[in-house]
Amino acid sequence: MDRRTTFEKLFGRTTLATQAARPEALVTSGLEPYTGPWEYAQAAHLLRRTTYGPSIQQIKDALNAGLDGTVSQLLADAPEPDPPINPDFEEDPYVPVGETWVDKTYPVPPGIASGYRRRSLFAWQFERYLAEGTSAREKMTLFWHNHFVVEASAVQDAKYLYRYLQLLRKHAFGNFKELTKLVTIDPAMLRYLNGNQNTNTAPNENYARELLELFTIGKGPQIGPGDYSNYTEEDVIQIARVLTGWRDRGYFTINPDIEVQSFFQPNRHDTGNKQLSYHFDEAIITNEGENEYAHLIDIIFSKVEVARFICRKLYRWFVYYDITPQAESDVIEPMAQMLIDNAYEVKPVLEAFFKSAHFFDMLNVGPMIKNPIDFVMSVLKPFNVQFPQEISDRYLALMRTSRRMNTMQMAPLFPPNVAGWPAYYQEPNFYRIWISSSTLLARQQFTDSIIRPNGLGLGNGIRLRINVLEWVQTLETPSDPNALIDEIAQLLYPQPLTQAQKDYLKEVLIPGLPDYEWTVEYSEWAADPANPDLAAPVDAKLRTLLQVMYSMPEFHLS
Repeated sequence: MDRRTTFEKLFGRTTLATQAARPEALVTSGLEPYTGPWEYAQAAHLLRRTTYGPSIQQIKDALNAGLDGTVSQLLADAPEPDPPINPDFEEDPYVPVGETWVDKTYPVPPGIASGYRRRSLFAWQFERYLAEGTSAREKMTLFWHNHFVVEASAVQDAKYLYRYLQLLRKHAFGNFKELTKLVTIDPAMLRYLNGNQNTNTAPNENYARELLELFTIGKGPQIGPGDYSNYTEEDVIQIARVLTGWRDRGYFTINPDIEVQSFFQPNRHDTGNKQLSYHFDEAIITNEGENEYAHLIDIIFSKVEVARFICRKLYRWFVYYDITPQAESDVIEPMAQMLIDNAYEVKPVLEAFFKSAHFFDMLNVGPMIKNPIDFVMSVLKPFNVQFPQEISDRYLALMRTSRRMNTMQMAPLFPPNVAGWPAYYQEPNFYRIWISSSTLLARQQFTDSIIRPNGLGLGNGIRLRINVLEWVQTLETPSDPNALIDEIAQLLYPQPLTQAQKDYLKEVLIPGLPDYEWTVEYSEWAADPANPDLAAPVDAKLRTLLQVMYSMPEFHLS
């Protein structure tokens, strides 16, 4: 399904984007540098795709910084975030309330502390999306999580999951080949895909298969019995032998002297020669003990298809699911070559990608349906929704807000399978998988709840709400109903609204009244903001307007 059809199916009308997306106006730009205008629309597009829910101020700052300055900021290294803490659990003898548990043993029995540590981790991870600033690190951390999948229902120890997330975060813009090596022997991955059970007497092929099919080179169409475009079934068998001998230590340990780690056990390793197929030049891997897995990955990464495979995934993550023959030749191929030329360092590729003409092509602005994290953050962050400051209430609010995404079909740390979330690989629907009768209802319930005057209730007396009167004062011309609607629409939607839509929204704001009625009402309140009689009607009108704007199909697009 092309971009025009995507827009028309979602909107039920022809938009500026759909008019431009007709067959005679296909995307023809490539990886060459973007030289077009740098205005609010372009700055907003870049930030929507690379961060979660940019605010008006972030977009204006990006506008002032320029394309080069903004991309530099997006890809800048940043300190690691402070680790998650024990917010309120008083029965953990090793972790007082307010201190971190990530390097502490479990009490006896470990189950009494395992639950709060997992909840703490989920809350902490949700806060990473809120606290990212103008950085693409969290978008890339989630990209790697969706690529090198580890699922929390299978690996339940929060210490393992924390270490795994920090590995992805640390290498978010780093070296793809090095990250592959580190993930291969990461304790969480060893547990998730049974690498810790892979021995010379009982080979386990789970990780070997996913290393090829999902993590590096891709499967491709079958071209013969047990022979795919990029590897064979015999390669899977031989690679499983290469990977024998690795184990993890520290899973739910109650021994304070045991740390979470992976280690190599020589007597469990297959020391025989392993011969790969013609896809890998019939390479023979001899016994190299604990270094053998790294040699294997070097062999896999010698194939150019590895670079193409990961660049296609980056394309679908940041631009669009449909990779046309033109995009393959003019975007994917040069990206892949750049990745190879930079020894698989990802940052130079992302920099060129985010500055490319293709990234800013008007047909690539808007056709992506927001995933649930993007959707929730585009409500919370632009409108400065405040979470409690007291630590136990804060963690509770973060965790329970994160759970709201479960019914939207994207619970962080719970991808449905080893391939990740289907929206990024399942043909032909791709992103449209995010929208169904049940997920649309869950999205609507979230926005309706948070825009109510008393906000979204999370238990324990905690409520999240938008302070619309405080927020509206950050706009440039809130007293003009036309300018007000334009500015909110610019923030919420990737494509301009039609005049008919704007007229409809003004009717929502001031039904049947001339423009000056809003100007007078708003101005009187702004002159006396502490007056509840003046504040109440302005507050109510703004909440109704935002509720309707959240419910429009355009709000689901990025």
